[in-house]
Amino acid sequence: MAIEFTKYHGLGNDFILIDNRSSSSPVITPEQAVQLCDRHFGIGADGVIFALPGENGTDYTMRIFNSDGSEPEMCGNGIRCLAAFLAELEGDSRKHEYRIHTLAGVITPELMANGQVKVDMGSPRLLASEIPTTLCPANEKVINQPLEVAGKSWDVTCVSMGNPHCITFVEDVAAIPLESIGPVFEHHPVFPQRTNTEFIQVVRRDYLKMRVWERGAGITLACGTGACASLVAGVLTGRCDRTATVELPGGCLQIEWSEINQRIYMTGPAERVFQGKYGV
Repeated sequence: MAIEFTKYHGLGNDFILIDNRSSSSPVITPEQAVQLCDRHFGIGADGVIFALPGENGTDYTMRIFNSDGSEPEMCGNGIRCLAAFLAELEGDSRKHEYRIHTLAGVITPELMANGQVKVDMGSPRLLASEIPTTLCPANEKVINQPLEVAGKSWDVTCVSMGNPHCITFVEDVAAIPLESIGPVFEHHPVFPQRTNTEFIQVVRRDYLKMRVWERGAGITLACGTGACASLVAGVLTGRCDRTATVELPGGCLQIEWSEINQRIYMTGPAERVFQGKYGV
């Protein structure tokens, strides 16, 4: 079976987009997604995103398989790419906003006139039971909690953006041995559903540098939900303002945690790379 696809990336976090509007189930299996994501023997990507019919009054449904075949609840860079892909599929320049059903709830991306995509990411979830993690009692927030990883104690703050994030602040993100320590964080027993891990360097109160180990994908050039979670952690620990630029290896995102409605807004690019057919 030949699969038609379009390749997009958000700050180097790249995805294979598949028009899945004719079916409510992904047209390929997680195992096939692993094959497509392989950078030597496949197309190469951090994940495969499916544009499915909407549910519960939404315009569309988003599902995503990571490069290891696992399925995350949501992906911030991915949903920006999906919004751009949907606009391309519809061919309607008048449509600028979509309500998209995800496993993390309804997310609303908006295509801006300047080519950027602004996403209403919803409100962060802060209780230990919502992350989930056993670092604190279920009804408490996980802020500056010590966590032993690889023989070292790290102060971590945990945030869920519909998917779990463990954030730690460091003096120099470039000095972190991400390849070796990222998997240890991801699979730490205090995270029953594993976790994304962000290492954050505060340059200014309105400017953060971030490196990320993504659950199910490893080192990526950008992570939208991670950037949102990191700003929240910075605010909770008194390190940054409620609006800041987050610099990732692939580029910058603008993140705002609204004081009015407590929702988080992420703005960044989504760029089309190429399209083709792949036999799976």
